[in-house]
Amino acid sequence: MDNSYANESIKCTVYQCKNHCSSKDNCSLNCIQVGTHECNPTVDQCTDCMSFEKK
Repeated sequence: MDNSYANESIKCTVYQCKNHCSSKDNCSLNCIQVGTHECNPTVDQCTDCMSFEKK
């Protein structure tokens, strides 16, 4: 995956992700999957980017 592409629709500041754009605070993927690690999420901290991949 070419991480020089900045998807302006997906803002991201997770620099440890291999999908993070190398030049801007955006994701380089066309789309992402958002999920949760909780049975009943109630706050934003309960959600996760399931497209995260460690650099």
